[in-house]
Amino acid sequence: MNPTDAIGYLAALLTTASFVPQALHIWRTRDARAISLGMYSVFSTGVALWLAYGVLVGSWPVLLANVVTLFFALSILVMKIRYDRERRGQRK
Repeated sequence: MNPTDAIGYLAALLTTASFVPQALHIWRTRDARAISLGMYSVFSTGVALWLAYGVLVGSWPVLLANVVTLFFALSILVMKIRYDRERRGQRK
């Protein structure tokens, strides 16, 4: 592995891992009120485009990082929508 790819993989690991605590917190507390639906929608779209870019240019660090990041971002987005709906249903 060349140094450029090593930096890419390390950057991918660190930035992707940063989503784990947030996803676990939301999952455990079932509270996503502090999460912006708009931000995570736009962010997930951007990550999907980065994933497409990684596929098109054949960059494994970009591709792998964005597969995992998209999983976490979409998970957070789904939990946001689900838990907000549940909360609205409880208020009725």
